[in-house]
Amino acid sequence: MRMRTTSTDSTEPSPLFEDTSAGPGAAGYGRGQDKGPAGYPAQTLLSDPMSNLAMAYGSSLASQGKEMVDKNLDRFIPISKLKYYFAVDTIYVGKKLGLLVFPYMHENWEVSYQQDTPVAPRFDINAPDLYIPVMGFITYVLVAGLALGTQNRFTPESLGMQASSALVWLIIEVLATLLSLYLITVNTDLTTIDLVAFSGYKYVGMIVGVVAGLLFGRTGYYLSLLWCCVSIFVFMIRTLRLKILSEAAAEGVLVRGAKNQLRMYLTMSIAAAQPIFMYWLTFHLVR
Repeated sequence: MRMRTTSTDSTEPSPLFEDTSAGPGAAGYGRGQDKGPAGYPAQTLLSDPMSNLAMAYGSSLASQGKEMVDKNLDRFIPISKLKYYFAVDTIYVGKKLGLLVFPYMHENWEVSYQQDTPVAPRFDINAPDLYIPVMGFITYVLVAGLALGTQNRFTPESLGMQASSALVWLIIEVLATLLSLYLITVNTDLTTIDLVAFSGYKYVGMIVGVVAGLLFGRTGYYLSLLWCCVSIFVFMIRTLRLKILSEAAAEGVLVRGAKNQLRMYLTMSIAAAQPIFMYWLTFHLVR
């Protein structure tokens, strides 16, 4: 009895046949289950080429779309030229603002060139820019809202009217100048962007006038606006005479001939229009 019990506890029945249906890797089934997708090398080989192909195709489509947009956009808006007009720095802005308010002591008004190309505005104070006109327009709208608010007349509609009227008058002024240059057949290097820049400089004087009116009343408004009107008139005359008048007139020689007289009248008309617009757009803001 004792021997029979010992043999029964120490030995277990062995299977008659070995199970080979799971293949040679059945013994490591538990370890292979933790590997997950790594246990399928064929899927990895197929997924990597497809993803690389999709990424390459997507990047090519994006580059082609960017080139198409840039080409069509540059056809209507010269982005490369606009970069030139915004190439300014702090020193240039400070000097140009001083020139717009005190243009009487400035002597050299000619634009500098480098290899038949005008230098960037930050290197030449006489070069036209769009930074000051754009920032001047935005500041003028904000100052106009402040002036209306101090008089309890501020509404979103009135602020929108101020911005839209200033923009519309600027467009009308530029279009009228372009039409006049075309009618009198002036051969000049002035571009539409140059005219927008020169016409937008009057916002600086408008801001000075409105701020002076807020601080010192109507007397301060009229005195400061009068100074800024005379300054912008002198600035436009001395700047545009080198662009519109002939070389002889620009050098101070007596203007002769009907064509040169028309150019002189056009230059003076453009310069005289600046004070008119400055007063028309600001007189109702100060009381």
